[in-house]
This record gives sequence, C-alpha cells and structure tokens, in this order.
Amino acid sequence: MARVRTWYNHSRPARATLIWLISALLFIFFFKTICQLRFYSPSAGTMELNSERRSKLYDKMGRDLDEHGAAFLKHGETSQSLSLSDLFDFKDGIVRPKLKPADPPVRANVLYLSKEYSMPISIAVKSTFLPYFDKVVWFQNSSFYHFSMFHASHHLTPVPATEEEIVSEMNAVQAVAEEICSLRIILDRVVLTSTGVLLGCWQVVSGTDPVTIRGKLRSALPRAPEKQLYDVAMLHTSFARLLGPPTNFHMELNQTSDQLHFFHKLVRHLNDQIRGMEAVVSELWYVEELDVLALALEGRMKIHKFQLGCRHT
Repeated sequence: MARVRTWYNHSRPARATLIWLISALLFIFFFKTICQLRFYSPSAGTMELNSERRSKLYDKMGRDLDEHGAAFLKHGETSQSLSLSDLFDFKDGIVRPKLKPADPPVRANVLYLSKEYSMPISIAVKSTFLPYFDKVVWFQNSSFYHFSMFHASHHLTPVPATEEEIVSEMNAVQAVAEEICSLRIILDRVVLTSTGVLLGCWQVVSGTDPVTIRGKLRSALPRAPEKQLYDVAMLHTSFARLLGPPTNFHMELNQTSDQLHFFHKLVRHLNDQIRGMEAVVSELWYVEELDVLALALEGRMKIHKFQLGCRHT
C-alpha cells in the first residue's frame, strides 16, 4: 500500500506537466485559427471603406458622359487609348472586329461571371439598345463576361515571357485562386461612358474583396507592370460598346442636351431591369490574349481556369 501511495505522489507532477502541455497546445491552436479567420475575413470597416471607394469611382464614371459628351458619336478612342476605327470594321451593315495579333500576347487575370448570371443581363442589354443601335453596336459575348483584375503584361507596358515563365505565372495564379474565397456581388448600377462603353458596376456583399485579390496577384507576379489599367477597388463588367449615333430613331439628336437625354433614358431603362441583381463569382482565369483585346472582341486566346478555393494558409 505504501508503494502505491509513493508512486501516486511521484506521478502527480508528471500529470500536472502533461495537462499543462495539452492546455498550451490547445491555446496555440485556437489562437492561430482565430488569427487566420481575422486575416481572411476583412473587418467591417475595411469592407465599408472599399465599398465607399467603389461608389466614388462609379459616381465619377457616371458623370463622364455629361462632362465629356458622347465622343463615340465621332468615332473616338477606347478607355485603353485604342482608336475605335482600328478595332471595328463596318461592312455590309455588319460590325466586325479587326483582330490584330498582340505582340507579345497580353496576359490578363480576370474573374469570370458564369452564364447563369450573364445571360439575363445580355438579354436585357440587347432588348434595350439593339432597337436603336442596330449595326452600330458591339455586344460583349455573354460567355466571356469578366472582371479584369490584374495584368502580367498589357499593351501599354509589354512584358515578354518564355513558355517556362508563363507556366510559372499560371502556377502562381493558381496558388492565389486557392486562397481566394468566392465573391457574392450585387449590381450597383449601369453607366454609359463618353467612349460608348456600357459598364456594369458591382459591389461586394461577401467574399474576398478585389483590393485583396489584386494585392495577392501583385505579390505573385513580381514582373508585372507597375502601372495597371484599373483602380484596385474596381469591379466592373463591359456589356456593350456603342460605335456611332442611333440608326433607328425618329428624332434628330443635333443638340448635345438631346443626345444626353436620350442616352440617360436608355441607361435608366436598363437599370430598372437589372440593377440589384446578385451573382456569385467562383473562378479566376489566367488568359493569354493572342489578339489585341481578345476577350472583348472574341479573338484568339488561351484560357486557364482556376476554381476559388478559400483555403486558409
């Protein structure tokens, strides 16, 4: 009996040490888990700041038509400083894109909007604008509705890459995709710019914010151009591009005020149909555009698709 008591008395410090170690390990585990959740779930304050930044950008884009007029009526330029006459050909009453090889190919990273959401938008856009702009409008293919995020190379600052470097970039983008969480988004508004681009401007309800996504892509693609094409908070989709004055309209639009009133009326009508639409984005694409603006003009391209994994590391 004495031996049993002696063994028990000696074992108590060992048991206490074991319990302490287990408690410490559990504390470290839960602490790391909480830190990861905080890192991958932006605070309400950060999300609100990003949302406000987008709203200000969209407000400015919405004023562009009033401030600069309908430049597309005189065959102006795109938002990427490309001439419309260099991009489109008007022959036999049909608008055709002028596809030109991109040398080197543009390497774009875009979020993809699936046809579940793009088809209803495309139908509404066409029903609103086609009756007035037949033969002078280019509609974005609903199979390629996308949100431009980050360019590894673009036409303003080309960054040539070997096949090995392209594979390395794709692997880096895939790793980013595995960390990104799907975005639940809502269509905030539709705007028409002075260059004739009809844009869907979106807000983020939940998921990884575009600001974070672009930051991760910037880190993953260190050779990419320092100057990117869009603001880091932007989340927009091109729906269509108007290329000239309306062809089926019973009134002359000689005065600038008449033109603006007409265009605002069409945009309001479209907003009444699709504003507030929600969607879920769950794919990140790495696209090699072999032709200039291949995604927009249905040119040659190589698309590499990655599912968003929402993996915490």
